[in-house]
This record gives sequence, structure tokens and C-alpha cells, in this order.
Amino acid sequence: MSSQVEHTDVGAYALGLLEADDRRAFEAHLAGCGACLAELREMGAMAEALSGIDPAAAEPPGEPARPPAPVIDLVRRKQARDRRTRRLAYAAGAAAAAALVAVGVGVGTTLGGDEEKPPPQPQAIVGERHQATDARTGASGTVGLVNKKWGTQISFELTKVKGPLRCHLEAVSASGARTVVGGWRVPAPGYGVPGSPKPLTMQGATALSRTEISRFQVVVDGGGTLLTIPL
Repeated sequence: MSSQVEHTDVGAYALGLLEADDRRAFEAHLAGCGACLAELREMGAMAEALSGIDPAAAEPPGEPARPPAPVIDLVRRKQARDRRTRRLAYAAGAAAAAALVAVGVGVGTTLGGDEEKPPPQPQAIVGERHQATDARTGASGTVGLVNKKWGTQISFELTKVKGPLRCHLEAVSASGARTVVGGWRVPAPGYGVPGSPKPLTMQGATALSRTEISRFQVVVDGGGTLLTIPL
């Protein structure tokens, strides 16, 4: 028992079979283990039962009396058996715990996989929304405005526009001042048209405050207005 204190060493301690170091370790363990203390008290009955056996003839003078060899062998075999049983129980418990963890992970993965949905995508247009469609060009667009201390944050979506084109978005103030929010290229066949159904989306900003902006215009590079979105 030199490596650790075993509960099954109660019998060996009661019969004086432990080495000095093991005996001290067990006595320290005994001070806090009610189960071992109760079992040790029960060993008193065994001591009385063995009191009729005289081991003095087998022991040198001055040495403590030891139980007969069959008793010692019985105690040692019981210790070995109890330790094997405990090791098997620990192994079985560990295997069961591992199996439960594996089952839990498997079930969680299976159920979660059935119910999992892709995370919601952020909206292309955020804030105060304004939309317009140009009857002449057929282009349609939406702006989203968020007022900031430094100006206005702008999200923009454009659809039903054919390419190839080069365009830019302008914020226009009530006084006619213009600020370019951003520019882009429209490849063939375009955005929001047959063969290319997705709209063009972009983010931009202007130093104009929300109250200063009167409209947005999609302007074709080289001249011409594709779309006007009034506020």
C-alpha cells in the first residue's frame, strides 16, 4: 500500500500485516474515513475469535504475536480480490461514461444537424428606406440611411439594369451640392435581369447630414442619369 491508501487494507492493518510506512499512512486515512473505522471495530470480533490460537510458539521472544499463516493468507487473498473488483468497476464505469459521451455527441450532432439553419444574413438595406423606379430606363433602386455624427451612412441596392455600364451614386443636397457615394461597373448581362437575377448591393457614406440630402441619383459615367431616388 506504499503508493496509496486502500479501503481494503483494514484487515491487514487490524492483523498487523502492514509495513511501518503503510501503517502510518493508513492511520492518517482512518482519521477521516468513517467506513474504514467502522470496519476496523468489527475486526475486534475477529480478534476475539482468534484469541484461542496461541502463536507464541511460532514467534521469537519479544516479537508481537502474528496470526496463523492460513489467516494471513486469507486476508491477503481478500485484499487482492477486492482490488481486482474495484479496478474492473472503475474500468467499466469509465467505458460507460465514454459511451454516454459518444452517444450524447452523436445524438446532439444528428438532432442539431436536422434543425440547424444557416445564420441569417444581414440585410443589404438598413436604416431609413427610400425606393424608386425609373419609368424610362426601367432601373429600380433602394437606399437605406443611417444618420451619423460625421454624416450619413448609406446602403444601396440596384436592380433591373443591363450592362455593360459604369455608374456611380451621388447624394444631392437641397442646394444642389453633390457628393459621390461610390462607383461600380455593371457587367453583361447586368443586375436583376434574366440570366443575372441578383441585385447589385453596396455600402457608402457621405459627409452630408441626413437633413441636408434631398435625393440620390445613379449617374452613368460619361453622361446620363439612370435613376433618381427622391427623399
